[in-house]
Amino acid sequence: MPAHTATGGTTLLEQLGALGLAATCVDEDGAITAANDAFLLLTGVKMLLFIHHEFNIANNPVLRFLKKHLRVTDKPHGHRFWVRLPAPESSGGPPSTAPGAALVWWATPLFLALVLIEVVDLVFAVDSVPAIFALTNEPLIVFTSNIFAILGLRSMYFMLAGAVEKFHLLKFGLATVLVFVGLKMVWLNDAFGGKFPITYSLGFILFAIAASIVASLLFPKTQSHSEDLV
Repeated sequence: MPAHTATGGTTLLEQLGALGLAATCVDEDGAITAANDAFLLLTGVKMLLFIHHEFNIANNPVLRFLKKHLRVTDKPHGHRFWVRLPAPESSGGPPSTAPGAALVWWATPLFLALVLIEVVDLVFAVDSVPAIFALTNEPLIVFTSNIFAILGLRSMYFMLAGAVEKFHLLKFGLATVLVFVGLKMVWLNDAFGGKFPITYSLGFILFAIAASIVASLLFPKTQSHSEDLV
């Protein structure tokens, strides 16, 4: 099965499971909703505080766990997730070059990439729950809106990845929007009698994104600043 087909199918299942679990928890215990809202707010705050932090994939805890408990090849093997190669001569070592060595299963880097993608999809599924339930509890709207979001998620990622390079302050605008949405669900809705005005919400979101884009054009990133961040 192609990797993109596998990830697409499991993403839908993850999203359906997260939404179903969230719907049950929301109906039974308001504390679950509050925890989800706080998680969204903390995510936005973390993005603002560590916005220039360089991400090193080698330090990813999921990747470290997989490499610790699985035999992983140094290079890809086509489209295969697993291959049979000679057993290593020592724990954590490369495949043995000795003739007649027993063949064992090795995971390929493609399998590690697949697992990381699925973990990111799962985080997205959990992270999107408080946002949609802040708007409606209608199951059809909740699920279909998230499905359409998933369908365009990866295409939007590449679009935003290019936009962030061109509009270097856009990341501040996006992080500010995330903090605002978290505050809206944690505090502003209650402060405004149960529902923060939608016109104010849309206005603030548009202003934050537009301001970050305009600021990026007015204050372009200098070469020396770019080198400092690398």
